[in-house]
Amino acid sequence: MAAQIESRSADETTLERLNTEYIQAYMSSDTGWYDEHLADEFVCIEADGTVLDKTKFLRKTAEGPDVLDYQLVRVHVRMYGRVALVHGTGKFTRKDQSSGVSRYTDVYVQDANEWKAVSAQITRTSRLDIE
Repeated sequence: MAAQIESRSADETTLERLNTEYIQAYMSSDTGWYDEHLADEFVCIEADGTVLDKTKFLRKTAEGPDVLDYQLVRVHVRMYGRVALVHGTGKFTRKDQSSGVSRYTDVYVQDANEWKAVSAQITRTSRLDIE
C-alpha cells in the first residue's frame, strides 16, 4: 500500500505563514501587523469570555503579551472556498512562571486575493498534555 502524500495549496501555505506571523505579532506587540491583517470587522473572544473589536484588540496588543513564552505545537488549516479556519495549539509560560496550553480558532476570509482574519476564539487551560 502506497503512502498517502499530503499536498498543501498555496493558500494553506499562506495561512500557515500568517498564523506564525500572528503569534510573532502577539509576542512583540506589533499592532502594525494586526492593523494590516485583521479585517475592520474583526472580533476576538478571549479565554475569559471578553469580546474585543479590532480597536480594542489593537489597544490590548500594544500593552504587551500576558505570557513570557509561547511555543506553537500544532496548526491545522481547513479550507472552505474563500473562508479558512486555522486551528492551533500551543504551550505558554505566564509571567508568574505557571504554564498552560491554548487552543484557538482563527477565521480568515479571502478578499481580492488577500487573507484577512475576521474572528479569533481562544481557550486556555492549565492542562499540559496535548492530544
